Amino acid sequence: MDQALKTMIDNMPEKTGKSLDEWKKILTKEAFEKHGQAVKYLKTEHGVTHGFANTIVLLSKEENQSSEDLVETQYKGKEVLIPIYETLINHLQSLGNDITITPKKGSVSIIRKRQFVLIKPATKSRIDLGFKLKDKPVEDRLGDSGPFGTMCTHRVMISEVSEIDEELKGWIQEAYEQSV
Repeated sequence: MDQALKTMIDNMPEKTGKSLDEWKKILTKEAFEKHGQAVKYLKTEHGVTHGFANTIVLLSKEENQSSEDLVETQYKGKEVLIPIYETLINHLQSLGNDITITPKKGSVSIIRKRQFVLIKPATKSRIDLGFKLKDKPVEDRLGDSGPFGTMCTHRVMISEVSEIDEELKGWIQEAYEQSV
């Protein structure tokens, strides 16, 4: 477990009024078909902030499936993309110890106080990197959000490790700084 997630779990009782285990018990009493329904329930019925609600739901669903399993499943048949993914994760972790890396079924969210980057293996030869960047114009390489919709404001398509260059790292840094 990365340090940011551990810190978030440790702070959960103070910030939400209950421990992760207590929240998991609450969720087991409800039957939610979709992730978003459970998050909405925690936010509306229990006043939990989005970041904590999302983390609680993910961790309660993933109790039987580890983060490594989720990432491994995403890249099954797309193993050529793993070096790109690992390079991105290594760079993101270097930004600070306040980052939570949250693997989901089809993507990995990178969260500070809110999600600022989303990593998704889009095809067998390409990762789509989504960003939350305020007031940033769309350019050739820094395209619109595409299939990410409102989850991101921009998207960069990456097919090789060499494309994780200073320009891309600059956009990652900018998104990180805006996510406070």
